[in-house]
Amino acid sequence: MGLAILLLGLVLFLGAHVFVTFRDERQRMIAHLGTNGYRALFVLNALVGLALIIWGVVQYRAHGWIQVWSPPSFMRHVTIGLMLFSVIFVTAAFIPSRIKVALKHPMLAGVKTWAFAHLLSNGDLGSILLFGSFLAWGVYARIAAKRRGDLGAPTAPAGWTNDIIVVLLGIAIYLALGFVFHPIVIGVPVFGA
Repeated sequence: MGLAILLLGLVLFLGAHVFVTFRDERQRMIAHLGTNGYRALFVLNALVGLALIIWGVVQYRAHGWIQVWSPPSFMRHVTIGLMLFSVIFVTAAFIPSRIKVALKHPMLAGVKTWAFAHLLSNGDLGSILLFGSFLAWGVYARIAAKRRGDLGAPTAPAGWTNDIIVVLLGIAIYLALGFVFHPIVIGVPVFGA
């Protein structure tokens, strides 16, 4: 039951994000619903999808765990290291910087890194479906952006101040996720035992 709910959530959440890449269809829907109507529908669909993903993962972890393979224990350390980069990449999406310009699409880079990192250290079917789907979407979305000529952030501000802010804020968020969010919400400690 949990895997079915997870899959439905992934279809809704990622389906909405894939739809955005079909620019002509998106424009027709905006013309039909209006900008605010389209945005409201997109947000509602994404929130329902996200809620189903969370509910599906909780149900799957409680009642239907299926181990496919057992990753080597050192992969946990690789995941922890990659997650620092992932959080910095996502942080760069919100602050103009040289990092943002270099990555072109830092949010996609962060999501792909997050998904890939978690695939390395999780060998159960639910995790493979969850992280594999997000990784596949991230790769698809980046290719779609490149095909439509979306070159990302055009210029960086002068100096290195914003880059330092991105890195320091990214480290702070990374530590908060590792020490607080992941052990409390996900139930898996990141640092330590």
